[in-house]
This record gives sequence, structure tokens and C-alpha cells, in this order.
Amino acid sequence: MSTGAIATLLGQQPNNFTGLKTIGKIFFVLDIVLFLAFSACITYRFTTNTRSLNRSLHHPHESFFFGSFFVSIALIIYCMEQYAAPATGPWMIKTLEVLFWGYAGIVMLVAVFQYHVIFDREQLPVTEAMPAWILPVYPFLVLGPLGGTLLKSQPPESGFPIFIGSIAFEGLGWTVAFFMLSIYVTRLINSELPEASKKPGMYVAVGPAAYTANTFVTLAMYAPKHVPDDFLGITSVAAGDILKAVGVAAGIFMWLIAFWFSALTTVSVLVTVKEMHFTLNYWAFIFPNAGLVIALIQISNALQSTGMKWICSVATIILVILWFIVAVLNVRGVLNKLILWPGMDEDMEDVEGHGHDPSEAEDNEDNETTSNDRQTQGETRRRHAPEWAVLAAATFMEHYAEQNERALERKKMAPWVAEVIERHSK
Repeated sequence: MSTGAIATLLGQQPNNFTGLKTIGKIFFVLDIVLFLAFSACITYRFTTNTRSLNRSLHHPHESFFFGSFFVSIALIIYCMEQYAAPATGPWMIKTLEVLFWGYAGIVMLVAVFQYHVIFDREQLPVTEAMPAWILPVYPFLVLGPLGGTLLKSQPPESGFPIFIGSIAFEGLGWTVAFFMLSIYVTRLINSELPEASKKPGMYVAVGPAAYTANTFVTLAMYAPKHVPDDFLGITSVAAGDILKAVGVAAGIFMWLIAFWFSALTTVSVLVTVKEMHFTLNYWAFIFPNAGLVIALIQISNALQSTGMKWICSVATIILVILWFIVAVLNVRGVLNKLILWPGMDEDMEDVEGHGHDPSEAEDNEDNETTSNDRQTQGETRRRHAPEWAVLAAATFMEHYAEQNERALERKKMAPWVAEVIERHSK
């Protein structure tokens, strides 16, 4: 997602220089390569472990990130409009129209059924609420800007339905995200902030308002072209001009909300920066804030503000630098077996596949064997891991062993409790 976001950001810069488009295309191609590679890896995981997909979709943390797969697809389509459409023929414009509506139908199914599973199967405490709870509906937050971008090349007969659809899709995304953000802010008030290394994940809260602001302003700028003058029976003034004025104002209104979440997270990160170590949450430094900068670019274009445009250029440079820093840390973490290795991730239960699986019922002997095997593997990893990783692994194994013992005790007591209940019922 972050690589695709950088590609879209570079393609919309208000201040250009020779070679900027080429750099954007490089990021676009890299985004496709990474998307295919990661998709192949996760497919291998699900095919080699038949229960891992079910566990992943039911896991209280990992399941939310299923939506990020579709966000990545939306960003690829976004880049196709920016980099491929100008260099191809009318067939690409029609292809993008079909992709837009097909994508909207698929993500609607994802948002409905994934939240149904979460609401029906899981009981998540408010004290653990995170902006990642928004991710199943995040594709709709990106659909609005995507539709607005497609309007640049779409003819009026296909552009007007996309215009209306973008408003509806963004409305769904923002409304559900608002519900989840309310829960998240409640957590911030009633409970502690996330641990230091997970605080970058707080940047995910920037996205809903940022991409909604982007949608309003982008659609507003193309409203005079795609909205009929007599739309809704308005004849005194062109309907497109009305929507343009309202849309830009609404976008400015929404943008500052996104900036507030970004500033709040930045302060939280800086306060505990010395306690942080690399996790995959670091990628949240880029994707949501890229949406914040893109929205500001659209606002600066609408207001024709030179100062705002230069602020966007500086912010873009910072985000590109952050992308390279996070990429280096990510590669180093994998090579040192600190992340994306069994037992050594920030969510070790996700990697090991301990997510809730309603179809699985293991007996006591299997539980004891599995626990012993994992403890042995943990001891081997500790010899090669740094001190903080050893402590994290030891804490997890201790917690897992304690929970396993309690489960065994409950199972042993179950027949006795049933006998007592049956005796008293008579």
C-alpha cells in the first residue's frame, strides 16, 4: 500500500521537474512486483496450511488486514489512470471504467461479510481498539479519490455515473470509519496509548478524513465537466458550479481533521521514540500521510496557492525518504529474522496461526505436545535474537503456557461440574 501511495503521490506533484514522472513509474512498477510477490507468498501460506486461512480471517487482529489487499488493488488502478491511460488508447479508458465498477462490487461483499464475521464471532474489547479496525471498509475510502481521478479521462456519459458512485462509496467508507474512530478515541481517553512500537499504526486514523477530503475536492473540480447543467432540476445556475463550490469547502473542512490525527500520532511517536523497535506498523508512516498530502495538493490546486504547493512538495520529499528508511529497516529485520519469522513478530500468535478457528477442537494431549514443541523452538531462536526479542518471546511463551494450563484445568473440571448440575436439577 505504501509503495502504491508514493507512486500516486509522485504522479500528482504541483511542482514538476524532468524525470519526476519516470520516478513515479518506477514506483508503480515496483508496486506491481511487490503486490504479485506478496500475493504469491500469502497464497503459499494458505495452501500449505489448510487451516491458516480460516484462522487468519477469524483472528481478532490479523483479520482486519484482509482489506488492505483490496486497497493495494485500488492504488494499482489509480496508477493505471495516472501513468498508463495517457500513453494508451480509448480501450484503457473503458477498461478503467469496468475495473472501477467491478472493484466496487467486490469490496462491498468484503465489507459486509468480513464485518459480519467480526461482529458474529469475535468480542473485541474497547481497550484494545485501534484504527486498523477500519481496514475492512478502507477500500471504499480509496474508491472516492479513484473515481475522481478517473473523471480526468472519462467521457461525460460514463463519467457522471462514476461521479455519483464515488460520492456514495466514499459516504459508506467515511461513515463506518467514523463509527470505528469514535471507539478508537474512546480507547485513547479511557485506556493507555498503544505500546511504543505499535504507535505508528495510529497513523491509519489519518486516512479516512484525508481520502474523504481528497474525494470532495477532486469531484468538485470535475463537477462542471460531468454534471449536467440542469441536474436535479436546477436551472438558475449550473449545478456543476454549485457542487464545485460546496465540494472544495467540504474538502478543506475534512482535511484539518486528518491533520489533527497525524499531528496527534506524531507527538505520541516522538515521546516514546527511544523505546521503539522496528515492526511492520512502521509502514503506516507513509500510506495514510500520503493521502493527507494528496488531499492538500488537490486543495492547493483548487485555491491556486503557491505556498501550499511548496508545502506539498516538501512533504512529498519527507515521505519518499521515510519510504526508503522503512524499506531498509524491513529488509534488515527479515534478514536478521526479527520479523516475518515464526515466533519473532510483533503479533506472534498471528504468524503461528493461533487465531480463533471455530471448526477446530484439539484434545489435551495435542495441546501439551504443541506447547512443548513451541517452547523448544523458542529456546533455539533466543540464542540468536537480541535482548528485546528474547524478552518478548519469553513473555509470549509464559503467557501461552499459563493459558494452556488453565484450559486443561477447565476441561478436567467440566465433567464434575456437569455432574453437580445434573444432581441438583433432579
